[in-house]
Amino acid sequence: MMKERCRRLMRTLYGLLALLMLYSAPGMAQTLVIYSGRAKVLVEPLVKKFEAETGVKVKVRYGKDAQLLAALQEEGTRSPADLLWANTPGALIEASRSGMLSPLPKDLLARPARYVPKDGLWVPVTVRFRVLAYNPKRVDPATLPKTVLDLPKLEAFKGRIGWTPAYSSFQDFITAMRKVQGEEATRAWLSGMKALKPKAYVSNTPMLLALASGEIDIALTNHYYVYRLKYGGAEGEFEGKEEEEGEEGEEPKANPSLPVAMYHFAPGDVGNLALITGAGVLKHSRDRALAESFLRFLLSQEAQSYAASAVHEYPVIPDVATPSYMLPVSDALKLSPELDFSELKDLDGTLKLLRALDLL
Repeated sequence: MMKERCRRLMRTLYGLLALLMLYSAPGMAQTLVIYSGRAKVLVEPLVKKFEAETGVKVKVRYGKDAQLLAALQEEGTRSPADLLWANTPGALIEASRSGMLSPLPKDLLARPARYVPKDGLWVPVTVRFRVLAYNPKRVDPATLPKTVLDLPKLEAFKGRIGWTPAYSSFQDFITAMRKVQGEEATRAWLSGMKALKPKAYVSNTPMLLALASGEIDIALTNHYYVYRLKYGGAEGEFEGKEEEEGEEGEEPKANPSLPVAMYHFAPGDVGNLALITGAGVLKHSRDRALAESFLRFLLSQEAQSYAASAVHEYPVIPDVATPSYMLPVSDALKLSPELDFSELKDLDGTLKLLRALDLL
């Protein structure tokens, strides 16, 4: 009797094990869970397209990068998330340092033309660039410097410069400057800029509207904010108050004749810093193969073309068409200095420096 019970128990256990193996096998999962630091306006159309093409159900949790990282830390191995799609390289770097991400296969890492981190834990998805915006009615671009490092020399613009020290993109730019130019050179640059009495703005859209109205003449910003004001399109990201502007219906109407233009510094200058959005597979994903298939979709011609046309961000794979008013991709990809973005980890040092100079 005891032997028979043991046999029945063993058969039951083997049956349960077989079912477990069946439903946890790679490629069998029917649901993919994404934690997205990119806003719903950008992510949802791509998610729906992926669902339609694959039959997979995708669940997305939206939030700011910092919120999602905190959630992943708290959830640990219990997290339902398969993939982190971040708005900033800083979030991906922090996820990598915290051991949240799994190495990606070489064929996937080989898809982007540039900006792949050496640790191979995530892939770039789109690129934004730092630029100097200017009012063409008031500024001759021929008078602007070849390097952002020479901006403090422009005494003629004293009190007429806009910047956003409290904004994440500006802080990424300063972190890169510290890496490329060194701590003391960055401190000297910030001090020189401060001496020109720049006007600090909470976010980029109101700063560029001030530029267009003649309140300021030049402004350090990201390229897509200019395109957004002139040609419309979704912003596609979570960065402080500008997320709320769209929700409250305060987004200004697109105006191609708005007197706001973009100036690029010389290729390789830190003033042209590439700001990467990217994604990686979480270590505790229930189906790595499925998560990797979504990354391949994000790096497809279709998805990359959508990001270029809807959000004015640059593709990371070759041969993707962009709107005629955008700088050609081949030229844009040469703008930023060569950096391993996995090394840009010291945001705390940047915040400490900005506070020491009373800029935060």
